[in-house]
Amino acid sequence: MGYSVKKKIDLTKQARGRECTVRIPGICNFNPESSVLAHYRLAGTCGTGYKPDDQQAAIACNCCHDAIDGRIKTEYTRDELKLMHAEGVMRTQEIWRQEGFIK
Repeated sequence: MGYSVKKKIDLTKQARGRECTVRIPGICNFNPESSVLAHYRLAGTCGTGYKPDDQQAAIACNCCHDAIDGRIKTEYTRDELKLMHAEGVMRTQEIWRQEGFIK
């Protein structure tokens, strides 16, 4: 993708206290205090005991994170959840770019 981290920034810690970028309708709690970094699972970038790079993740409230990880049932298909998560990853990357964490 051409992104690089300018300096060693802990993006997991940076996600805390931020607005959810996944925003699943009817699921999102819009509570920045519950936000975490939700890694996007994509074949070839993760596996058992191996998470994707932190740049491949979205800032998500705990409710959206539970939905995209399949811990709660929703009215959405798996593909719809993956799309909303991917859009959240793009929104999160834009935040990191604006703040100078990635370029």
